[in-house]
Amino acid sequence: MADAVSPSNPSASDGSTRRLNAALPWLTRIAQGSSSFIGIFLAIHLTAPAMANLGGSSLASQVMLLGREYYQTPFGEASLVLAPIGIHAFTSITKRYAMFFVFAPIHFITHRLNPTSPDAPIYSVGPSELDYEFVKVGLQTWPWRNWLLYTGLVICTALHAAEGSSLVMSTFFANSFDRKRWRARTRRTVAALSTIPVLTGVLSMATEPLMTFSSLALRYHESFTKSYIFRL
Repeated sequence: MADAVSPSNPSASDGSTRRLNAALPWLTRIAQGSSSFIGIFLAIHLTAPAMANLGGSSLASQVMLLGREYYQTPFGEASLVLAPIGIHAFTSITKRYAMFFVFAPIHFITHRLNPTSPDAPIYSVGPSELDYEFVKVGLQTWPWRNWLLYTGLVICTALHAAEGSSLVMSTFFANSFDRKRWRARTRRTVAALSTIPVLTGVLSMATEPLMTFSSLALRYHESFTKSYIFRL
């Protein structure tokens, strides 16, 4: 008996294709709907390192701490950041846009989850203590690994955002937006340009001396080493 899902059964294959084609528009709408919340979060989150070009890590930390008032609350982080990212990740992976999500989980674990560990000597680094001195400790202790992770995350985010913006514009402004003129090369160029102020801001902070207590720097260091990639 032939397998019901084998290539020799064209009706089953056609049915699967039709179901996938029917689901794709809904997946697209869900991904686009969640992207507005993610866009606000990214604008706040990436403005901080870019501001280091003007005022170093001190200004970057001030902007980051101010931005946390928007999204790092019990309700805000779960509802306005994590839930939209989870929805967007699921729909994007389903649509085979998975490259960005290699870097995002590592970043979230090392920069959000690990510092909250109550274990000694981390002792739950609080939000007011977790500023860009944490980033500087990582860059100065594991420069190649952190540069790879930050650069990969920023570039993939920019590429994904440029592609997503094109899709959103073509969906909601179909009569006035010509996606053919917004070609892949143009999208890549825009994405590359948008990464420059963020990465130069990170470079500016990486060249600064540490400006934190040695005890807090040790807690930062131990927080990084909770992740396997920083114990290699």
